[in-house]
Amino acid sequence: ICIDTSDAEVVSVVAHALASDIERITGIKPPVISSPYFSSEYMIIAGTIGKSAYIDDLILAGKLDVSNIEGKWECFKITTVANPAKGIKKAIVIAGSDRRGTAYGLFEISKLAGVSPWVYWADVEPEKRTSLYLTNGTYVSQEPAVKYRGIFINDEDWGLNVWARKNIDTEIQDIGPQTYALVYELLLRLRANFIWPAMQDSTKAFFYYKGNPEMADKYAIVMGSTHCDQMLRSNTFEWQKNFKSEYGERPGPYRYDINKKQVLRYWQDRVNETKTFESVYTIGMRGVRDGSIQGPKTTNDKIALMDTIVADQRGIFRTYFGKEAGVPQIFCPYKEVLDLYNKGFQVPDDVTLVWPDDNYGYIRRLSTPEEQRRSGAAGVYYHLSYMGNPHDYLWLSTISPALIAYEMTKAYQFGADRLWVVNVGDIKPAELELQFFMDMAWDAKNWTPAKANAYIDQWAKKIFGDDLATPIANIKMRYYQLAQTGKPEHLTTMQYNEEMQRERLKESEELWQLVEEVSTHVPEYLRNAFFQLIEYPVKGMALINMKFTYADWSFACYEQDKDLAKKYSQKSWQAFKAIKALTHQYNTEIKNGKWEGIITDSPRELKVYGMPDVAVKEVVDDQGLFDRSYDTRYIHRGDVFSVDFSEGEHSILAGNYTMKSDKEDDEVMTINGLGLGGKSISRYPFTNQSYPKQEFQEAPSVSYKVRLEKGLHKVSIKCLPTRSIHKGRNLQLAVVVDGGNPQFLEVHHDRKDKLWKSNVLRGFMPVEFETLQKKDGEVTLTLYLLDTGLAVSRIDFYSQNS
Repeated sequence: ICIDTSDAEVVSVVAHALASDIERITGIKPPVISSPYFSSEYMIIAGTIGKSAYIDDLILAGKLDVSNIEGKWECFKITTVANPAKGIKKAIVIAGSDRRGTAYGLFEISKLAGVSPWVYWADVEPEKRTSLYLTNGTYVSQEPAVKYRGIFINDEDWGLNVWARKNIDTEIQDIGPQTYALVYELLLRLRANFIWPAMQDSTKAFFYYKGNPEMADKYAIVMGSTHCDQMLRSNTFEWQKNFKSEYGERPGPYRYDINKKQVLRYWQDRVNETKTFESVYTIGMRGVRDGSIQGPKTTNDKIALMDTIVADQRGIFRTYFGKEAGVPQIFCPYKEVLDLYNKGFQVPDDVTLVWPDDNYGYIRRLSTPEEQRRSGAAGVYYHLSYMGNPHDYLWLSTISPALIAYEMTKAYQFGADRLWVVNVGDIKPAELELQFFMDMAWDAKNWTPAKANAYIDQWAKKIFGDDLATPIANIKMRYYQLAQTGKPEHLTTMQYNEEMQRERLKESEELWQLVEEVSTHVPEYLRNAFFQLIEYPVKGMALINMKFTYADWSFACYEQDKDLAKKYSQKSWQAFKAIKALTHQYNTEIKNGKWEGIITDSPRELKVYGMPDVAVKEVVDDQGLFDRSYDTRYIHRGDVFSVDFSEGEHSILAGNYTMKSDKEDDEVMTINGLGLGGKSISRYPFTNQSYPKQEFQEAPSVSYKVRLEKGLHKVSIKCLPTRSIHKGRNLQLAVVVDGGNPQFLEVHHDRKDKLWKSNVLRGFMPVEFETLQKKDGEVTLTLYLLDTGLAVSRIDFYSQNS
């Protein structure tokens, strides 16, 4: 493998990684050399246009045409070239339009050879082969759909930090350069390029260890800082804990109105330190710990202060870069800052607006037509992991590809193509979901919501092979569906009726058995990968449902059958212990303890992870019991939701319509894997117009046939708890039964609405109306989708005649 030593350092890093990948497959490690003139007859030549003499020589000699990638962002070309230089018969040539383009091209060879991006992070070992061939031809990559694509390592206190200090950065006992090198390599393998680094209390600030940003530059990773940490600072550590050490004086309040001198210097110093690195700067200001901006009390005064802050920050850029526009900057309208933005705060036109989701995977709002014309464009901050109200989900990763595709396609179509960053918590166990997010960011048009479920099968095929792909994909899809009606972390907030408990228990036990059956067919070299990617999360989900269901049943039958109550109590205890055993296996038994500390089954020690109270307490040892009625940490009695998931006398999945009426370039799309029941409908593309109520019959529609008895019926339409796309749109349905008068239903609920909590925890939002039937018989119900962004999952009919 030949590279030019004058090329970017990342080219050498990835060339050596490719050599190691080939060794994993073949047992032979090709040398990485810096001259093509004293080598074998066959080689790989890789380099960046304008940075590699070997690539530039091939271009000058007319042997390599780079006109289709030159000057583009992160593109690469792979081609075979005969007689590229004296003594070389043939070469695989990888040319990158920039340094990351070259790195992605090198890793493309790894992928083609069968090396997963998760070769290190999930121990996905490639199949051994005696030969590797690349056929003659040319492949030219596209430009990525989204310019900056990356992760936010967050809430790392219970996993990544513990693992890093025990196993990787052992000298500093923290997340440091060696850990970040592993993270950066993963990002490059996923064709990502951006990071918001870890910033919780357990971890010292990213810039505390000078090797962290230096390693980022070595791997060509763009640095940023979170929505609440401006100008590449990390306030919880750098302002609250380390300010005196850095400056020799105590920090005053983190307020720009009364402490401008300290705050401004604090920002100036970081920009000066990072001016030679590739970075994206978060501008504006919030409180130190993701809190509200401190200072003025009125909205107008807060806006005036924010105007001053941003003007001064832009002045810093002029000082160190000689310009303000052109320096990558983002502004994240999050929480109270969104209120300021909505009430008139003006963000400079070249700054990227990064829209957040609601922490549960539903984007709060996107750009209006006017905002889409901004030169800074827009981006999205998305969550696959979250700590906060109404309840954390830090243990398992359960946001489905279908939901990711639905929300991020919507975002992309409304102009959010500048930056996508996803909160992945500790990275593991969000491997599939993270990879899907990054594949979407690379090629958003390919992974539409309708194709998202197919991705799971493709992903399983690439890792586990054709024979195992279908059963593994089926397990994962059922796993996401079980979480749709209650994430494992949220089971102390949910009260299910007996019918739903039985349904969830049955599904949990079947998932357990499916994993057991499939695992017997997994080849030995993929056993560790199967455990991490499939067995641990799916069995964990199954077991926590068993734990709570059997605990509840032990009380329900105690008075009538104490032996059965004892059996149920034992089953609950066994499920609790089985989760502990699985976690112990993860942390101690894989590759001689490689992952020690990476997984905890009780992040923050919330009560949902403990052993619930059971009727027969003597079956439980000294691990202790808890009253599951509420978690005193922040779940109050009023926030425990009694959720009715029961189907009506008639229940129809929205995708099972009898007729649909599409308009030109405006279809009703069925999305498998999305929402309650896993078969939702929505209008597509999302950018199509909204219809006013008086024109409801012009909107795309679907119809259903259902036989109802004479009398009054309640109709409950279960929708995904999404938001209207922006302030100029609604989320409205028109419903007509047998040609009667339309019922107009509004689905949008703001995050401040009291129903929002229950909607995101139960995974749906119901909208209801009543219809009176004059006789028994079949009726036709027609839904007119007046707005895009509205996803209908299920329709239930309940007789009110009693």
